[in-house]
Amino acid sequence: MAMINSRKAAIVGCGFVGSASAFALMESSLFSEIVMIDADKNKAEGEALDISHGLPFAKPMQLYAGDYEDIRDASIIIVTAGAGQKPGETRLDLVKKNVGIFSSIIPEIAKYNQDAILLIVANPVDILTYTAAKLSGYPQNRVFGSGTVLDTARLKYLLGQHLGVDNRSVHAFIIGEHGDSEIAAWSSANVSGIPLDKFCEMRGHFDHESSTRRIAENVKNSAYEIIEKKRATYYGIAMSVRRICEAIVRDEKSILPVSSIQTGDFDISGVALSMPSIVGKNGVECSVPIELNDEEQKALKASADTLKKIIEDIFPE
Repeated sequence: MAMINSRKAAIVGCGFVGSASAFALMESSLFSEIVMIDADKNKAEGEALDISHGLPFAKPMQLYAGDYEDIRDASIIIVTAGAGQKPGETRLDLVKKNVGIFSSIIPEIAKYNQDAILLIVANPVDILTYTAAKLSGYPQNRVFGSGTVLDTARLKYLLGQHLGVDNRSVHAFIIGEHGDSEIAAWSSANVSGIPLDKFCEMRGHFDHESSTRRIAENVKNSAYEIIEKKRATYYGIAMSVRRICEAIVRDEKSILPVSSIQTGDFDISGVALSMPSIVGKNGVECSVPIELNDEEQKALKASADTLKKIIEDIFPE
């Protein structure tokens, strides 16, 4: 096996999400080498050239189109390949198509590199994270998905708007499936340590029930809304990919709601979904079982069951 180069990333899939991620990572200066791979080599070459032409305004690095052999020494392999969500489609509607695509991609990756971190971004991300873990033979801490990192950012953004406060001071998580059964963990939400309800009242908002419901719905539907308006969503997820890579490359041990295979927290196992997790150079170090009330725990269990049914469908034991 080649020595792993901690400053090298690979992106598999150069559609909207893969290309936007490559651009965000180029601007981040986290890597000195990025290889872009796509079934359509021309597409990968075009995107790599286009992004490379901006390098005189950024930091020196190599960014090029390549093949699976070029991932031998990559430390992070970002998989965005798959059919995109069409207007009116749910993320789960993409299952069969994208599991099929993964069954050719993941063994190729595993053939050339056994030591990287596999970051799954394609949808439905939870099912595909589970699929990638199964097909790659990688240890579970090194296979995880972007999960609800973007949903959580959307939640913070909307809460910041609602409260007229910097969204970076808002601490709240979306957990569970990255999809229709996701849960806003309101019971542990706070603004700089001040419980959310209390902070809302400070800002003159008293109708908590309907506000939280509306905001959670907006988070859940924002992808559908963007897809309806512009056919695809890619900037927000690209910035989420950049944020996750930053935590890995810099070994930040940041807490991010990535999707990983659960091992018994809240009685959930054998399924990948998002829980706040400590992310560093070894991938997911552990998940952080946040305080959830009974209702949230029930909803989380239901979300896990939704995903489990699909997994059993694809991988009949």
